[in-house]
Amino acid sequence: MDVFTHLALGFGVALTPINLIYALVGALLGTLIGVLPGIGPVATIAMLLPTTYALEPVSALIMLAGIYYGAQYGGSTTSILINMPGEVASAVTCLDGYQMARKGEAGAALTVAALGSFIAGCVSTVLVAAFSPPLSSLALKFGPAEYFSLMVLGLIGSVVLAQGSLVKAIAMVVLGLLLGMVGTDVNSGVARFDFGLPELTDGLGLVSIAMGLFGFAEIIGNLELGEKREVLSRKIKGFGLSRKQIRDAAPAVARGTAIGSVLGILPGGGAMLASFAAYSLEKKLAADPSQFGKGAIQGVAAPESANNAGAQVGFIPLLTLGIPENAVMAMMVGAMTIHNIQPGPQVMTSNPELFWGLIASMWVGNLMLIVLNLPMIGIWIRLLTVPYRMLYPAILLFCGIGVYSISNTSFDVSQTAFFGLIGVIFVKLACEPAPLLLGFVLGPMMEENLRRTLLLSRGDATVFLTRPLSAVLLAAAVLLVVVIALPNVRRRVGVQA
Repeated sequence: MDVFTHLALGFGVALTPINLIYALVGALLGTLIGVLPGIGPVATIAMLLPTTYALEPVSALIMLAGIYYGAQYGGSTTSILINMPGEVASAVTCLDGYQMARKGEAGAALTVAALGSFIAGCVSTVLVAAFSPPLSSLALKFGPAEYFSLMVLGLIGSVVLAQGSLVKAIAMVVLGLLLGMVGTDVNSGVARFDFGLPELTDGLGLVSIAMGLFGFAEIIGNLELGEKREVLSRKIKGFGLSRKQIRDAAPAVARGTAIGSVLGILPGGGAMLASFAAYSLEKKLAADPSQFGKGAIQGVAAPESANNAGAQVGFIPLLTLGIPENAVMAMMVGAMTIHNIQPGPQVMTSNPELFWGLIASMWVGNLMLIVLNLPMIGIWIRLLTVPYRMLYPAILLFCGIGVYSISNTSFDVSQTAFFGLIGVIFVKLACEPAPLLLGFVLGPMMEENLRRTLLLSRGDATVFLTRPLSAVLLAAAVLLVVVIALPNVRRRVGVQA
């Protein structure tokens, strides 16, 4: 009964006129940046973080959350209509979604993507509401040793699940941890690694780093790609589904939702992993796997359900433990700290209106998305015809204004431009910046908990192994390292043999 009481409180908060407006704004913006390839939710949330200073905390988080899961919806539109994923998690939807569109079934593909995302979003929100309270109660028993071990597990998980080279992902995490050390030492009050610049005594800005690495770098990268986009010119019609399509899609939606709900909680990109896993499973279970890649409706239903479920389940570690599991959640941590809210299990008891209001808003946001998405397809198609050379100067302008408004200093703008240049270099070197952002956010928290643990144990580092929960978390981290290292070891042994 407590859950229903809390949800009643949450809906009372989420259904207020002002929060409904911000949920709508978030859903629309999320769909828009999902439709426009190359922007992404991280860059958009980074751009909008300065605007949240003037908002109530719950309104700000409702809007930012809407942008995140709205982008999962919007990414399917470009995947289906122009064979270009607006989001990485929607990449696998291109395989069959675009083929359906070429066969004149774009309406059916868009419908099953929207319905699958809606069902998955509702189910995963139920899981967030059901599992968050017990996990929050468990998290209250965590000491500094357990928190340190949990963060180690999270960072290793982000490395294991990162795309590309494992060594590069580790380097990104280490660089993020080092950047997190810039500023004033909490214990001694001495400025460190500030290079004599008074602007760095409070540390590097999360918004500047995120906007530079993800926003500026993405814009420059997309300008290099040019404007080779083939927009579907024929009129889209027939949004209904036949009985056969419903029979084929319904089990795929159910399986995709289940996979997304499980894998979405993994650190480092669970939604993306879930969409690829769901597609692979459908192909293995299909009576005729050769139809995949040629317009199989299961190839749209499963990954779209999985990535939306994974996106919303990703809120569980953020709300219960205060640990971000991907770059977007790291930005959400930034939004909470802007409003002097310490992310973690105490949020549910100290600020229940925010905790349950955010969860209830996910149902409201998903309903808004299903109502808005299909009728607005024509608008999204017209937006895709806007040349990039006209679109991105405006985005850069708003980025600059947003960064400047944080502390009204040009140093923040210069800092963002610097990290934008670094981000372009990372793109050229095929280094994924998401682990860096996670390392930057978690680094100061890890250092604080490490120091606190060693102070309490009088310098005895074995306390991390003698405390059972901490030992289990570290063992899980070691197991992840072994799992990723074994294939490389076997490959080298095979080459030497």
